[in-house]
Order: sequence, then structure tokens, then C-alpha cells
Amino acid sequence: MARGIDWFFKALEALLVLLLAAMVVMVFGNVVLRYLFDTGIDVSEELSRYFFVWLTFIGAVVVARENAHLGVETLVVRFGDRGRKVCMVLSDIFIVICCAVFFWGTWQQAEINATNYAPITEISMLWVYGVGYFTSIGLGLMAVLRILRVLTGRLTERELNAFAGQYDEETAAIKERLE
Repeated sequence: MARGIDWFFKALEALLVLLLAAMVVMVFGNVVLRYLFDTGIDVSEELSRYFFVWLTFIGAVVVARENAHLGVETLVVRFGDRGRKVCMVLSDIFIVICCAVFFWGTWQQAEINATNYAPITEISMLWVYGVGYFTSIGLGLMAVLRILRVLTGRLTERELNAFAGQYDEETAAIKERLE
């Protein structure tokens, strides 16, 4: 099961690379065309914006798995294991609530987005904003699973330390010296 999950996230990372590369090519190509020939490709302008939306929302899920989102660890790092677990569960409950609201909002807007079309490519805007389903389910599921690992005692010491901003012994030692 873990290999399947690892494969899924590796595929997402590859997709992020492709989206970013396509954005760079389209935007750079348009800059060159505008500079040299005073023209551009309208489709690339629109698609690069949509790719940026997808890149951001898919990237949020990938980064959450690695516990690399911005966090305020200055308080949490001072707690013991019990305090860290309480903070972790509280923040994950908040994440689940936000994901539920985000999913519901995406659901409410789906009909409007499905009947609204992009001006140049004429694709349904549901293809652009529907990524909210993926993000809300992905982030919410990871938060729920982490809550369950805390409650069942299967949370690793490494995960708990990463939540507090201590990614390894060397980082922890550097932080202690700075304080």
C-alpha cells in the first residue's frame, strides 16, 4: 500500500514538473514573440494561467504530505510530546473543517463553472476550478489519517518532530544553539 501511495505522489511531482515546464515555455515563448514580432499566442496566455492554478493546488497536496507548509513552530517546539500531539490534532481538525468548506464551495460552484467557458480555449471552467475537489479531498484525507495515527498511537517520532520543525538531530541542535 505504501508503495502505491509513494508512486501516486511521485506521479503528482512529475505532473508538477510538466506543468511548470509548460508554463515556462509558454510564457517565455510569448515574451520572445512579442519582443521580436509584436505578436503572441493567445492560447498560451490562458493555459499558463490555468496551469498555475493547477500547479498551486496540486502542489499544496504534495507539500502537505512532506509536512513542508509554512508553520509557526516557535511555540510548538517548546512543548513535549503530549503538547505537540494536542497541537497537531487541533490543527488537523481545523484543516479538515477548512477542507470541508472548500469542498462544499467547489461543489456549489460546479454547475456555474461547468457552463462557463474559457474565452480562448473554450474549455469548461470546471476543468480549471474543479481542482478544488482534488485539493480538499487530498488535504482533508491526510489530516484525518494523521489524527487517527495520533489517536491510535501509531504516529512516529519523526512525524511529531517534523510537525514541531525539528526535521533531524542536526537541525534541532542548530535551533538550540540559536536560542
